[in-house]
Amino acid sequence: MEIILKEDVINLGYKNDIVTVKSGYGRNYLIPTGKAVIASPAAKKMLAEELKQRAHKLEKIKKDAEELAAKLEGVSLKIATKVSSTGTIFGSVGNIQIAEELAKLGHNIDRKIIVVKDAVKEVGSYKAIVKLHKEVSVEIPFEVVAEEA
Repeated sequence: MEIILKEDVINLGYKNDIVTVKSGYGRNYLIPTGKAVIASPAAKKMLAEELKQRAHKLEKIKKDAEELAAKLEGVSLKIATKVSSTGTIFGSVGNIQIAEELAKLGHNIDRKIIVVKDAVKEVGSYKAIVKLHKEVSVEIPFEVVAEEA
């Protein structure tokens, strides 16, 4: 089933993308929640016309994302967390903690666009990817250290 996305859907696509999904996923989730519409020929024509009219706005959004990526390029984070005597973290470090650390540095990034590939369960160095735009992403190194009592 071909659909047109009305907003960004993680692991599927970005707004105004035409994607193919299983019909149950499209009919039962994406369309009723307003995240997508069926990609009929008329809807495709409307999308093409809308994209043509919004091309300059989309270019500005991409330029803003590239500027933010340049600011985030040299950033590296240190996240202090509670650790057991063996070096294992109580819980885990995820995108929420990374977003909080970035906010402390003055970069307000939505936690939903931060992706941590591996489960962070031990002290060490890791990398997170911030997907600012469908063509712009930044890799941010972070180190998990033991919190001092």
